[in-house]
Amino acid sequence: LMSIPGPVWERLNSYTDNDIMVRPFMFAPDTSLAFIDTNGNFKVLSSGPYNISPPQLSTKEYAAALQEGRHKINYIVSHTGGTEQIVVLKRINSFPGQHLGVAEISTPTGPIKELLIRQLITFLFLSLVALVFGLLTYLSVLKKTLIPLFKMVETAEQIDAGNLDRRFSTHQGQTEIDTLAVSFNGMLERLQVSFAAEQETKEQMRRFIADASHELRTPLTSIHGFLEVLLRGAASQPDQLDKALRSMHSESKRLNKLVHDLLLLNKLDRTPHVELQKGCLDRVINDMEPQLSILAGHRELSLNISSGMKCQYNTDQMKQVILNLFQNAVQHTDPENGHIRISLTEKDNEIELSIQDNGPGISKTNLPHVFERFYRSDSSRTRQYGGSGLGLAITQSIVDVHGGTINVISKENEGCTFRVRLPAISTGT
Repeated sequence: LMSIPGPVWERLNSYTDNDIMVRPFMFAPDTSLAFIDTNGNFKVLSSGPYNISPPQLSTKEYAAALQEGRHKINYIVSHTGGTEQIVVLKRINSFPGQHLGVAEISTPTGPIKELLIRQLITFLFLSLVALVFGLLTYLSVLKKTLIPLFKMVETAEQIDAGNLDRRFSTHQGQTEIDTLAVSFNGMLERLQVSFAAEQETKEQMRRFIADASHELRTPLTSIHGFLEVLLRGAASQPDQLDKALRSMHSESKRLNKLVHDLLLLNKLDRTPHVELQKGCLDRVINDMEPQLSILAGHRELSLNISSGMKCQYNTDQMKQVILNLFQNAVQHTDPENGHIRISLTEKDNEIELSIQDNGPGISKTNLPHVFERFYRSDSSRTRQYGGSGLGLAITQSIVDVHGGTINVISKENEGCTFRVRLPAISTGT
């Protein structure tokens, strides 16, 4: 409409319905064209498909179109004649300020709706095809992604506190899931170690309570028995009274030592850190030589102590370590032919204290258990000397507190050697 010049519209407006003329075809074949002059005369210039004439609107609507701006186009939906049409009105000017009338172009909405329905059906069909294709593609990808997760869920359901040996597969073809499996396996290993340590601790506690109860009951039973003997009349007999009192005194001393050792072990377990001071360990051993000679009795005692053996230690606790190991050697050597050798040297930046004896040695069966609490390789010999089976356990706890290590080397009938190693301090510090 906007491309047709004003003179053409003037010429078209000059035709009458009775004129015989061949009007030029200027519009799409699916539209109808009409012209309404300023006097309201309605002229049909061309008819649309199926000879549907353009609808004639009310004078008021045409007058409104004349009042619109030059480039204003009005769109109206008309149902005139039972056919729904879209009507476009455009004001026509011949010269600036002079209006020729209003051009009206219309087309039925039916074909447009049919086109829209066909396009909608086509769109829905293509969407459905795309959806099916996408689902088929997505399901294969989803299956590949979820199968490793399902396997992990299945493995996780088989894992509990009593079955921590299962592990997740770390080669499932997906980097993220493999990384997750590695993390889970690491967590399971730590849990397994923790559960094993907890079970071992519970077992040790059970054995400790059982052994402690047994050890405490034995001297108490002895004391109770001697008291019953005295109450039955032995108190009036000096010889039996003296024997009973000496036995009860010995048992009470053993009981007191047992309680003392238990309290010391409990203290070391609760507070595994002690105050250490720098010093020369050889001085401690030299100071203890008179005491060690008395404990050795008629046994031969040899000392091979290097000077300047500097390390960090707690004096009282290191004395107890030396006494425990020395008393253990005394208990397992012959009173007349026994030989005990104490050495103190420096090896590989460590101070090594060794106590060697020529006793019967320790069998391979008993060797792994010598540092366990209440463990005795020879119960009769230990009880003879008042031992409780806690000396070596206490010794190991003290050495651990000092950041050192302790081990034993022994063969049957060849004696044994206990070696304690502590971190050395250079002489310049």
